[in-house]
Amino acid sequence: ARPRSLCSPQGFLYTAPVREQGNIYKPNNKMMADELSEKAVHDVHTKEIDLVNRDPKHLNDDVVKIDFEDVIAEPEGTHSFDGIWKASFTTFTVTKYWFYRLLSAIFGIPMALIWGIYFAILSFLHIWAVVPCIRSYLIEIQCISRVYSICIHTFCDPLFEAIGRVFSSIRATVRKEI
Repeated sequence: ARPRSLCSPQGFLYTAPVREQGNIYKPNNKMMADELSEKAVHDVHTKEIDLVNRDPKHLNDDVVKIDFEDVIAEPEGTHSFDGIWKASFTTFTVTKYWFYRLLSAIFGIPMALIWGIYFAILSFLHIWAVVPCIRSYLIEIQCISRVYSICIHTFCDPLFEAIGRVFSSIRATVRKEI
């Protein structure tokens, strides 16, 4: 594994390992992938999870990509000591990283449980209540729609055609007199 810097391009603060062959759930190695695919049981609950790219659909691109420069900036002519600026950068970045890890360690599993229950209830209601109600409504309204359409074509179409013919013979001209 080769280290990758999480804070600065120089790599001073802390590093996280990046595996050349992918992760154990989604390998990049062709031979390893073939072995796993032969043994794999295709189940929704055991689908592959990518430990490297954890936001493949880019849900949080606009929200959580907050860096030190997005929050704290010193304008030209108002600069603190270089050591203070570097220490502030390091403190901000490391604090943000470790507090996120701490909060996700404490609340990650309970929140996943809550969101799992919420989306299970939402899916259940959608599958067993909302869609059947909408389908039932569409079936019932289709009969009413046909009767309404017949009434409109029978009574209103001749009336509107007659009114249209009356007004189609009217000609208007505009003259400008000085």
